[in-house]
Amino acid sequence: MTVALLEISVLVLGIGNLVMSDDAVGVLVAQRLQRDYRFADNVEIMDGGTLGLDLLPKLENITHLIIIDAVETGKEAGTCVRLYGQELPIALQTKISPHQMGLKDLLAVSELTGHLPKEMVLIGVQPGSIEMEIGLTADVEAQFNALVSGVLAELAQWGVTATPAY
Repeated sequence: MTVALLEISVLVLGIGNLVMSDDAVGVLVAQRLQRDYRFADNVEIMDGGTLGLDLLPKLENITHLIIIDAVETGKEAGTCVRLYGQELPIALQTKISPHQMGLKDLLAVSELTGHLPKEMVLIGVQPGSIEMEIGLTADVEAQFNALVSGVLAELAQWGVTATPAY
């Protein structure tokens, strides 16, 4: 179902730690989207890093949220996932990085304050490594473009157009 563009406010939030190998994938995807695409004024692409509860004000007027992150699925490294709505808090119970506790708390507090977005999607990938190291593993790097495409497809379902920056 396509929602009228002016009725929604979208936040695309890349989460992760740039010095913990595959944990950086959410931030790197958000950075790619910021660099390579332009969006309407009601869409914000944000590098949320490891901010956790500090992101609460960002959710106050958001109707649609996409989170991009490395997610423990128990599957092979590089396996992509799409989680929707109430699947997100469940997925975040298995923490692979300290920021995920902050993200789970962020969603809980957002719900308690009445600011939980109407639509929430997590586009994620099973990490191969979250060791202190810069750079993605080959398995996750191989899925990088699929993650970008997954975010763009989700946005398109909501009626959001991404215009290439060049």
